[in-house]
Amino acid sequence: MLLRSKELKKVAPEIDALRRGMDWHQSDLDRPVIIIESTCGSSHPGSYHLNYLVEEVEKGVIYNQGKAANFTVTDICDGIAQGHEGMNYSLLSREMMAGMTEIHVRANAADGLVLISSCDKAVPAHLMVAGRLKIPAIHVPGGTMLTGPNGMTLEQIGSFGMMHQKGEIAQEAFADLQASACPSCGACQFMGTAGTMQIMSEALGLALPGTAVAPTAIKPIKEMARDAGYQIVELVAKGITTRDILTYEAFYNAVVIHAAISGSTNALLHLPAIAREAGVGLNADLFDQVNRKVPYLVNVRPAGRYSTEYFWYAGGVPALMLELRDYLHLDVLTCTGKTLGENLELIKNSGWLARNNGYLNNYGLKQENIIHPLDKPIQPEGSMAVLKGNVAPEGSVVKHSAINPAMLVHTGPAKVFSDELAAREAVLSGVIKPGDVVVVRYAGPKGSGMPEMFYTTEVIASDPELVATTAIITDGRFSGATRGPAVGHISPEAAEGGPIALIEQDDLIKMDIPNRSINLVGSKGRLRSQEEIAQILAERRKKWKKPEIINSSTNKGILGIYKKLATSAMSGGYMEVD
Repeated sequence: MLLRSKELKKVAPEIDALRRGMDWHQSDLDRPVIIIESTCGSSHPGSYHLNYLVEEVEKGVIYNQGKAANFTVTDICDGIAQGHEGMNYSLLSREMMAGMTEIHVRANAADGLVLISSCDKAVPAHLMVAGRLKIPAIHVPGGTMLTGPNGMTLEQIGSFGMMHQKGEIAQEAFADLQASACPSCGACQFMGTAGTMQIMSEALGLALPGTAVAPTAIKPIKEMARDAGYQIVELVAKGITTRDILTYEAFYNAVVIHAAISGSTNALLHLPAIAREAGVGLNADLFDQVNRKVPYLVNVRPAGRYSTEYFWYAGGVPALMLELRDYLHLDVLTCTGKTLGENLELIKNSGWLARNNGYLNNYGLKQENIIHPLDKPIQPEGSMAVLKGNVAPEGSVVKHSAINPAMLVHTGPAKVFSDELAAREAVLSGVIKPGDVVVVRYAGPKGSGMPEMFYTTEVIASDPELVATTAIITDGRFSGATRGPAVGHISPEAAEGGPIALIEQDDLIKMDIPNRSINLVGSKGRLRSQEEIAQILAERRKKWKKPEIINSSTNKGILGIYKKLATSAMSGGYMEVD
């Protein structure tokens, strides 16, 4: 347990003196000290606006007789890091942000913590450190940007970019699309990792009800931030810490919500890592078990039709939880100081849902257009599957809600690449043919840091023929915007000598999502028996050597440290230092 402010001041008399050298009045010195940790910075639209939310949280803290201290560790944007070496640092950045936040809290005599973040690695980093610190804490989601003209959302730029490269869109028209894609600050407007993890924060009970993916351009997001500032002082007074909230049942609830929203596959990296910090065991198999029984309900891009702001207008997480209440543990404690069941009853009996739905009326839509009722699901099962087999003995992940039904079972010849750029070029140049299985390896946490495969998947997904005939498998990960038959997180990864490292050109790979399997079933274009495959893999293993590609300059510096300490993708890809 952390020493709190008053205890620390007894052993460190310089604390009060130093604080008086800033904006602290003498009367502030005995107030509860609340650290406000944000990712505010000029890094990308998801963090650029967060200073406004910091100000609102600080007001709420002051209204409840606390004293706020503001700290910032900004994040990177996967969109800006995409397609170059910066993407290798993306997952690592989660560990760094969590570490710096831990340093800030442990070194600065705080009683409570408010975390403000919007995006892919920032939200999981903040949730990880919240679980780690055993301190009263609340997360404030940074919200979502508005939808662009004609319903445009940012992930469509990837497809338009591929069309532009092929000469199908002129430069002037493409530049106009780029200028229109992000009409405001906030997280991207689709159910990518940013939106997914904001929703996971609320589903876990660490964010106030109704705060996830709120549009940044309207007043409620500021009011909710102010409420969070007030509420953190209440949690400090009651002694409610993150360990009281982040229980196994809370994580179970989050997995249920993840299934219903068709959330990003990256949540299977983040939730286990957050659970570990909270002292909770969370096996990836739970995702598969829950997805087999919880229906997919939320009609939001990229798998659905609408942008994430419409999900909030439809009532957001509270409305979805009310629909799924029979699947949830309603007795879990939340950051309101009340149980989830009590929160939902309060919302149900208030005017909050009707007020939000009023925004939908502006577009001629109803709640059920966005959040389907249980008796009319988008599909009867959830959106995610965990596949295992001789290609992925420890597991792999696929988002089958975004796959053409014809590709749910597929056997094809392997086209093997040791980096994504080569794979992308092979698709663009026509080397990849319908029916192929593109294999991208040495892209796991220990290989190159686990970058996204977004551009390669977009090239395939934007080709009408390939998207219905061609798969991609990797020990790397995918963007939350990924569409099409893409299997990621294959474990053990190639850098550890996993079976994916042993696949050769024109081996036959079978992906069977209904039966949750992914297997090598043939070599040199010919089907083989299981016994023959086992023998082939054993012989190849004897000859395998770790290639130079993962012994390069990326083994130096902070990325090198991460690669040495990183765990399997299926366990969360965190840095194991215990």
